[in-house]
Amino acid sequence: MGLVVGVTGGIGSGKSALTARLEQHGIVVVDADLAARVVVQPGRPALDAIAAHFGRDILLADGSLDRAALRAQVFANPQQRQWLEQLTHPLIGQEIVDQLGAADSEYTVLSSPLLLETAQKELADCLVLVDVPVEVQVARTMARDANDEAQVRRIIAAQMPREEKLALADIVVDNSGTLEELHQRADELHKEFLQRAELARSR
Repeated sequence: MGLVVGVTGGIGSGKSALTARLEQHGIVVVDADLAARVVVQPGRPALDAIAAHFGRDILLADGSLDRAALRAQVFANPQQRQWLEQLTHPLIGQEIVDQLGAADSEYTVLSSPLLLETAQKELADCLVLVDVPVEVQVARTMARDANDEAQVRRIIAAQMPREEKLALADIVVDNSGTLEELHQRADELHKEFLQRAELARSR
């Protein structure tokens, strides 16, 4: 599989901006959010199970999952959330492993908002946290998603506390500056990861 670099960060931290920059260097980025969408596509067993459990109202007219309706149900009810996670997490994990196995770049990035909270971290050789202060998270997410402040703070509260993430990360990228500064840091990390990948291959 080669070197796998796990990248995570809370909502509004700039995780996607960092991974997009690494992608520009020809690196394959496996996105856990996209893997989560793949496993609930029409025709997949998970979608049938979700519709059987929550009712057909959870589907859109074209037969695909109404993600907003599902999110509303599971956010309001911890037991429903637990049921959904028990169904989907193993499937998402397998999809990620398959995609990592198929990647053919010098190293591979696993981008996941739940990297540190789940077994996904075991797939990564190095854990990178894109970090900003909570107030910056709130401001950026409100500007990007047109969510109200209370909703954004609820999402942040549901994620692993910042202090715990900082303690678990191997590399912390401070993204409270400009996009240009983030790109510069990404370019430095790219060189470092190429060296690590070369070292891992020569062992």
